[in-house]
Amino acid sequence: MNTLKVGDVAPSFSLQNQFDQSCELQQALEQGPVLVYFYPKALTPGCTVQACGLRDSASELNNLKVTVFGISPDPVKKLAKFSEKHELNFSLLSDEDHAIADAFGVWGEKKFMGKVYDGIHRLSFLIGQDGKVAHVFNKFKTKEHHEVVLSHLKGE
Repeated sequence: MNTLKVGDVAPSFSLQNQFDQSCELQQALEQGPVLVYFYPKALTPGCTVQACGLRDSASELNNLKVTVFGISPDPVKKLAKFSEKHELNFSLLSDEDHAIADAFGVWGEKKFMGKVYDGIHRLSFLIGQDGKVAHVFNKFKTKEHHEVVLSHLKGE
């Protein structure tokens, strides 16, 4: 895994969201910074807590002109269920072939309960309007992810 670092140019992407609409990083960057957060699987406990924290922080993130994209290898239909069930107010993007996860360096070997498999590592990237990685969030608990992001954005 060769994870992007601060200063690296973020890979451009266009992925389908939970409404089967195309979302492009470059287009979102025209509005302000973009938080790209990678999560393993929709409708699981940890991913739900993380998504709901961001949902509940939407007004603060909007005030800071930050667009949120959650990316997982889930198909669009599953993302739609996840979004509807938890009333998520940001785009969940489908990366079924994990090409974007690979490009960001978050797809790799994982271990869980004695099993070794490939999957998404839970990392988030703040992409500045210049298209470069401004910050990498790699040390957080799912329930505190939104707080860590907001603290960084506010310079706390």
